Amino acid sequence: MPSIIINNIELHYIKEGSGSEVIVFSHGLLWSHKMFADQVNFLKKSFIVIAYDHRGQGSSEKNSVPFDLDTLTLDALQLIDNLAGKPVHFVGLSMGGFIGMRLAARYPEKIKSLILLETSANTEPVENLPKYKMLNGIVGLFGVVPPVANSVMKIMFAQSWLENKENDGLIKKWRKELRSNKRSITKSVEAVIYRKGVEEEIRAINCPTMIVVGDEDVATKPEKAKFIQMSIPNASLHIVQGAGHSSSIEKPEQINKLLLEWLSQFK
Repeated sequence: MPSIIINNIELHYIKEGSGSEVIVFSHGLLWSHKMFADQVNFLKKSFIVIAYDHRGQGSSEKNSVPFDLDTLTLDALQLIDNLAGKPVHFVGLSMGGFIGMRLAARYPEKIKSLILLETSANTEPVENLPKYKMLNGIVGLFGVVPPVANSVMKIMFAQSWLENKENDGLIKKWRKELRSNKRSITKSVEAVIYRKGVEEEIRAINCPTMIVVGDEDVATKPEKAKFIQMSIPNASLHIVQGAGHSSSIEKPEQINKLLLEWLSQFK
């Protein structure tokens, strides 16, 4: 897996496919570029696809000091300049969506279109903070131990998906992936749960925007997606039935179809 030094830190990425349009995938908290494997394999037949690991996550370098979403936004900006060299279609899921909205609002010349999956323009709801802080504290001391992993899986995936026996193999795979996070992941969690809202900023986004949310998403509920749609001029909203906070994993065929239909208008 190739890497690049961006803002004095080593980020790992994949770049595959061919075509005139470039798509950049930006993953959610606690995961890596791997959560877009189905989308990369599907879209690389017709597009150049880049997927990367945020600093502190996946295979990318772990930060020794705290950072915030503005830092991650600047990382993404430099990544686009270095690996694409032209405006891109930016697909951000949850944490990746936080970054995508900031990019599109602050650097509109870099974003050709914006696709937001399971994300929010608001600060973390106050009622979520005690639980998230407790879980993060345990991770900081002991790592992602089984009780923490079990709790987080219920946040990351739809209840109906977790209860479907056909998904047992995938559930085992992603629980293992979750548990592979090091204790340093707490810095990434803090960047997310203490984030500032961008409710006013996103009103300035003028690129074509598609918003997608699972109807069973308990982390960023569908009303958060509706708020984004109402705030960004001419944005469209799609609700995926039976998906939670990780629709790229839970419902890959539906997400692939939505992405292909969206991207085809720019070819």
